[in-house]
Amino acid sequence: MMTESSIPVDLFNPGQVFACMGLMEAADILLGGAEGGFDWNDPADVQFKIRANGNKNPIETILNFLTKAKVYSIAPPESQLSTETWKVDTKMLSGDTFPFPVPNTPATLPAVLEVESAGDYKTNQIVVSYWGENQKKTSIDNVKFWAGAGGYPGVALAKDALDLIRDMSSEYLQNPFELSKPQSSSFRFDWRRDYIDVHIGFSLNNHSKLKPMGFPIVEILAAIGLTNARPKYISKLKYCYGVASVLSNDSLLDICLMRAALGGSEARLPLKQRIFYMDLDWPGKEGQARCITNVIEC
Repeated sequence: MMTESSIPVDLFNPGQVFACMGLMEAADILLGGAEGGFDWNDPADVQFKIRANGNKNPIETILNFLTKAKVYSIAPPESQLSTETWKVDTKMLSGDTFPFPVPNTPATLPAVLEVESAGDYKTNQIVVSYWGENQKKTSIDNVKFWAGAGGYPGVALAKDALDLIRDMSSEYLQNPFELSKPQSSSFRFDWRRDYIDVHIGFSLNNHSKLKPMGFPIVEILAAIGLTNARPKYISKLKYCYGVASVLSNDSLLDICLMRAALGGSEARLPLKQRIFYMDLDWPGKEGQARCITNVIEC
């Protein structure tokens, strides 16, 4: 048995598109059989549709998992790397395969989102590690937009995002990407939070009582969504991403096809697709953090 659900999505918001992929990745990990697709037949009401094994609403099931999940980092055997400086526990692996080349900083240790018991899930944990890719070693861009190779770690950003949704109201189950909270730091996927000082005319750093409103559900799901697929890297300040539509008979697509579509290949897949380019800029010092500033459809 499979159950289907859907939510509104803005295709011109890359974070929301990546978050939809995160729903699929999480559904495949926790429930199995994930399928999905974007439905833009009504331009004023674009929807992301998802289906997964079981008799429960897959989106509600995933959000319930996230509101209860605890976070810790994992490190290679006999490693001295730890995120405990940022009050996030680190567990040493014992013989397991590490998901990417061993880093030289704790900032890129993988995060594990874990609930106490698997219960109705296939497993009780989701690993998030997209930021650990080393392009020189793996030829895969890590899409890491926040600043500092040795600064605030991805696992701490994940914890911060989850802490903001612990008390999520049921009203957001139908439209989770609209949940907003004051958020001092993020993965910088949802461009509704970000700003560039010169564009707004002042720096928030000089106004301690002002905090940008972030979208933590988008941020954490987008991080999960980049587990097995990435937007196409063009340059430090330009990426390309793609979305694939549900089929004409309302059939949804296998998760592998959705991953391929996200890559935004100009050699189009035999699917109904839309391709978007996103521009970024430096909100602070050049070469550090990046934020999304503009998105156009090609």
